[in-house]
Amino acid sequence: MREPHDAPFDIDWSVALRGTYTKFSGGERFDTRLIPSVSLDHTGSRSNLKGNGSADIVRSNQGAVDVSALRLSGSVDYALDRDTTLTGGGRFALSREVAGTPGVASTIAIAPQTISGGGDVGVTRQFGKFNIGVTGSADRYVYGATTLTSGAVVDNADQDVWALDAGLRVGFQITPIFEVFGAADVGRDVFDRPSTSLGLRPDATTTSLEAGVTGRWSEVLEATASTGITMRRFDAASLGEVTAQTYDAQVIFRPDPTMRMTLGLATTVSPPGPDGAGTTRIGYGANAEIAYTVNSWLALRALADWNRASFVGSSTTESGYGWGAGGDYKLNAHTALTGDYNYDQFESSTNGAQDAHQVTFGVTLSR
Repeated sequence: MREPHDAPFDIDWSVALRGTYTKFSGGERFDTRLIPSVSLDHTGSRSNLKGNGSADIVRSNQGAVDVSALRLSGSVDYALDRDTTLTGGGRFALSREVAGTPGVASTIAIAPQTISGGGDVGVTRQFGKFNIGVTGSADRYVYGATTLTSGAVVDNADQDVWALDAGLRVGFQITPIFEVFGAADVGRDVFDRPSTSLGLRPDATTTSLEAGVTGRWSEVLEATASTGITMRRFDAASLGEVTAQTYDAQVIFRPDPTMRMTLGLATTVSPPGPDGAGTTRIGYGANAEIAYTVNSWLALRALADWNRASFVGSSTTESGYGWGAGGDYKLNAHTALTGDYNYDQFESSTNGAQDAHQVTFGVTLSR
């Protein structure tokens, strides 16, 4: 319980210094990264507030310094009563992919910078065995220019978009373990200007319906699986509409306090984004992670992922996979050595196959 003299927030921070060697299809590079992060947490009698911030500052072996990622987020939960909870959140992110790595076309010298920000609100209410949640959100996406290896600059401003969303979820606890649920969602994409490739604004309304089941076995196992359908209808009649089957699943297994395993499957239906094609990107992805704490000073981890995407209105396809392993070795309560190896493979029908081997070593100082 918080005492009167306690600080209003619990503050944690860390600063990591990393050296990364990458050997990829087009050559090799060495980057030095500085990664500061901070988190704030406040727990009250009815409320819980959280804030997080981090940055990824990269210096390449050519001496250029760039902020490849900046992330800020905050959230609040407030219990109106025993059965009703209000939630809210905000987020801001700035990111830029590293040229030459899988997923970035070999013709790109400087990948576009992506700036995004938004917020969401929601309320959940328990009615006996039923629970109902209503959410709403608004997000803004702004894309910088792409610089090609030829020296040409491609303006991506036609992909700048407002994304608005509203959702309803209804769950029913059929047994102490299993809950069945249904969800409906309506989203709206509003672009700033007409698309350069399509010649008109691809404003669209996206509607989705989903049904699934969740099982929780104590703290050991939690599994969720759902399927549904998503329809994206464009304002411009000439673009028609897009319908896609969606599949989502997640399994979290904690056999004991030292081990955590996660499996996931997700479907995305979204605008194509910069350097994309067609009117809609339909993507499927799967991932697996395992974290194992050997003892108080050594922690190990491994991961693998797979993805595939197609673009409606274009013959372009993308696919890829990757895997990696790493660990942290604590020198003391505030200092840890870290090391990771990752392999990524990406193939595009327009840019062929790319792969990369990446080795990272560094040190992390934390509060």
